[in-house]
Amino acid sequence: MDDEHWMRKVLRLAEKGKGRTSPNPLVGAILVKNGNVVGEGYHARAGETHAEIIALQRAREQAKGATLYINLEPCTHYGKTPPCAPQVIEAGVKSVTIGMEDPNPLVKGKGIETLKKAGLNVHVGILERECRKLNEAFCKYITAKEPFVILKVAATLDGKIATREGDSKWISGQASRRFVHRLRDEVDGVLVGIGTVLRDDPLLTARIKGGRDPYRIVLDSRLKIPEEAKVVGDSPTKVIIVATELAPKDKIERLGKKGVRILILESEGGRIDLKSCLSKLGEIGMMSLMVEGGNQVNGSFLDEGLIDKLLLFLSPKLIGDPQAPGIFGGRGVSRLQEAIPLKEMKARRIGEDILLEGYLE
Repeated sequence: MDDEHWMRKVLRLAEKGKGRTSPNPLVGAILVKNGNVVGEGYHARAGETHAEIIALQRAREQAKGATLYINLEPCTHYGKTPPCAPQVIEAGVKSVTIGMEDPNPLVKGKGIETLKKAGLNVHVGILERECRKLNEAFCKYITAKEPFVILKVAATLDGKIATREGDSKWISGQASRRFVHRLRDEVDGVLVGIGTVLRDDPLLTARIKGGRDPYRIVLDSRLKIPEEAKVVGDSPTKVIIVATELAPKDKIERLGKKGVRILILESEGGRIDLKSCLSKLGEIGMMSLMVEGGNQVNGSFLDEGLIDKLLLFLSPKLIGDPQAPGIFGGRGVSRLQEAIPLKEMKARRIGEDILLEGYLE
């Protein structure tokens, strides 16, 4: 069996940690000896044992002379756990096949160099593109100190996200809505504007069996949010409201007593600086953020070039009203040459809907 075969198995293992390892990466590891798996593991939760160490523990003495397959370079620094590269060497592993170099400046290339100096055969770059995609949020977070931003939109075929009266329940089908709940289980935070809260009063939770709720972030410059809003009443310690100096101090205090975190940012003409907002969320340790806003929030993120990935659920419906809100508000562009291109586009069916997925340049 070739290296790509084992690396695909490694990636499937790593995926088991989705939504649980932040701010750490998703990592899987397999030890192979004489064509057989002698140990395997994946990083299940931040602060817990790393994938390669679990694989070594399960392999025991059979690790000696084996090949380690791992999607991310083993670390050489102390974090919440000891460095992994020295333990790989100590176990007598013969060779290491690595999917990608770790983008973390504390690690980058050092683990690979440590293994090579110890005399191990090291191969790097097996299914590198797939490895990078799996950890796309970590790659951005660890270098930019900001969350990877996914814009999720449900729209009709004519590009409307609601009627002119604001009715948007439900544009997408049931299968798409279940899919979104699984996405919420995997990301660190879900963000909406105050308009969405006032109109829809959403919970923004991951309503799936065994699901984990993300942080709920509300952009609300003047702190208009009702104190009885569902998002405030449900697990308030996982709610972050981003406001400005225009927010009333007494309301800040009352919400704070409920356990809600209020981030006060400087405003630009009463508007929240989204770049500063992302930096603050990065400081909190938020690695991935899914924006589920209305067209004004969507347009603001687009105008400021802050969207990394687009998930567009297209429903086989038509609204047709020119006054019904489209996907994006904001400034947009005035010339087609300025249009924002998307790359790596994919399309697939989700129930009755079509999901378009792509990355912004």
